[in-house]
Amino acid sequence: MSASPLPRTACAPTARTARVTLSNPTARTGAAALTALALAGTALLGAGAPAAFAAPGDNGDVKIHAATTPDADQRNNPKVCQFYLAAFNFDRGQGVTWIIEPQPAKRGSATLTGTLALPTGTGRTTGLLALPDGQYKLTWQIVDGKGAGKHKVFKVDCKTPPAGGPEGAAPGGPNGGVPAGGGGLAEPPSVSAVGAAAALGLVGVSGFVYFRMLRRRPDGAA
Repeated sequence: MSASPLPRTACAPTARTARVTLSNPTARTGAAALTALALAGTALLGAGAPAAFAAPGDNGDVKIHAATTPDADQRNNPKVCQFYLAAFNFDRGQGVTWIIEPQPAKRGSATLTGTLALPTGTGRTTGLLALPDGQYKLTWQIVDGKGAGKHKVFKVDCKTPPAGGPEGAAPGGPNGGVPAGGGGLAEPPSVSAVGAAAALGLVGVSGFVYFRMLRRRPDGAA
């Protein structure tokens, strides 16, 4: 009795099944790699967004202006007498709170505070501000903003030299004693000095008259 050959139909599906089974892990690995790359790209874009787009209003600045500085001048004046604050380059509708404090900080020293409304992104304080001479720090922050804010240091100096002389000279005359050889009196003469001089003058005159009378007696001629 001869053995019959194995049917080919039973082996073919097995081989095809094996090929499909071996190719599935490769496909899954490729898909997983593509997904990981896509997620990584999304994460990188998300991380770069804060650097590319600043928070609203962070690009603005507040300047210290002397009383004579035009409103539109964007230069800062670090030394002033009377002054005002001017805000530039903020977003429309922003508001800024500000405070001016002495430097170094001193208890009981004068401070100024206020708020700037900026409907067009620019603005200035109303009227002029004044403080005692000294060093000060301006700190400002966007309304509802976060962080400690930004600041500038400036100096208030309203001292002016007196008219007709250098700074520090007292008006109406020089300071100090009379120089050697300069002559003059350091102060007006007192009443006692004037009385003594008058008494000496009277004694001199009376002595002269008495001497003239003595000379006339022997011969009757002067």
